[in-house]
This record gives sequence, C-alpha cells and structure tokens, in this order.
Amino acid sequence: MNIGCVIFDLDGTLVDSEGLCNQAFLDLLPELSSSLEEMVSRYRGLKLAPILADIERRMDRKLPAGFEEDYRARVAELFETDLLPMPGVVEMLESVAGYPICVASSGPREKISQALSVTSLSHFFGDNIFSSYEVKSWKPDPGLFLHAAKTMGHAPQRCAVIEDSLPGIQAALAAGMRSFYYSPHESLIADQNTEVFRSMRELPRLLESARNNNAEREEAAGHSPAP
Repeated sequence: MNIGCVIFDLDGTLVDSEGLCNQAFLDLLPELSSSLEEMVSRYRGLKLAPILADIERRMDRKLPAGFEEDYRARVAELFETDLLPMPGVVEMLESVAGYPICVASSGPREKISQALSVTSLSHFFGDNIFSSYEVKSWKPDPGLFLHAAKTMGHAPQRCAVIEDSLPGIQAALAAGMRSFYYSPHESLIADQNTEVFRSMRELPRLLESARNNNAEREEAAGHSPAP
C-alpha cells in the first residue's frame, strides 16, 4: 500500500533535544560521572521512569522527592534558550507537505508543544500531536503509533514512522508500519524493513521512492495503486 500518513518522533528526530534532556541530569546531579555523549547514547529513546531507575542504581541512592518535577523544569528552561530543529528539518517538512503528518512522542504533551513552539515547527502539525502519557503506551510497545494512525484515519500499513532510536523503530515494526531510521549518529539498526538515512534532506526522496515502489508492486500484482 502507498504511504498515506507520516508519523514523526520528536526528540532527536525533529528537534535537537537529546543533549539538552541529558544535560539537565548533569546539571541537577553533578555527581554523575558520565559525559554528555555517554548519557545520550545510554538513554536515547527510553521512557523517563527506567532512566531514573538506572540513575539511582548507578549512584547507589534514591533520587530526592520531587526530582522528576525539578528535572522537567530544568529541561523546559534549556528548551527555551537552546533548543533548535534538527538540521534540514524545516526544508524537509516543507517538502512533505503533501502527506498528512503528525508527532508521536514518549514525552508529555506540554514538552512536545513547547519544543515545537520554540523551534517554530508548530504550524506544520497543528493539533496532530500524540503523547505516550495520554494513551499510557510507551515505545517499544506499538500502542502510541497505532493510536496515532487510527486518529489520523489511516491503516497501520499505510503509515511511515520517522525515528532516531531503537525503541522507536521496534514500535514501528511491531505496529506493522514502514520505518525510516534517522541516524546522523551511529547506525544501530540493520533490518530489511527499515530504511536508514543520515540527513533529513534525504527523507522526501525516500518517501517518494517508497510510494513509487509500492505503486509498481501493486500494478504488477494487478491492483490499482492506493490513493
């Protein structure tokens, strides 16, 4: 089937937030010995709860009461001053304007909305924002993507997911969706059902190629291409 809807992850995919989210840990917990690069690599794409549990194990102590609220506040401060779109994202979104698009993120809606607002990306998505906190499903579980597809009015097999993390790609594949792995960093995924790309400027061409290949397969099978 042709791609009818494109579902974007947020952190590390649309906005350059992975470093800021992990810098907030280092700011609040100076005893952590990891570098920022090590933190990003260790926690990319994970839900906050297991990250906090891992940090407690590493420090061999419980985090103070209210730490999650302090962490969210520090991330919001960093977003306001330092958050930028990933390179090429604005041009890419302008080029894929013919597709229905949405954001599906493991973060709270407030964080998603702030990130899109301060990077001037909100107008591309409008109200098409989906948060794991609202559907109670976190990647690599496919529930968030399936909810996004249903709300957007498209069958899972007609959806493409753009992700930068292994849990996100696992969720997309579990949902039966076409997955595109954005990897400006190291490539961690080798799967025949996942397209790996290193620049957002490549994505419009990859989506169009997938659409054309699907149309050719359907024509060869004697079916009319899906609209």
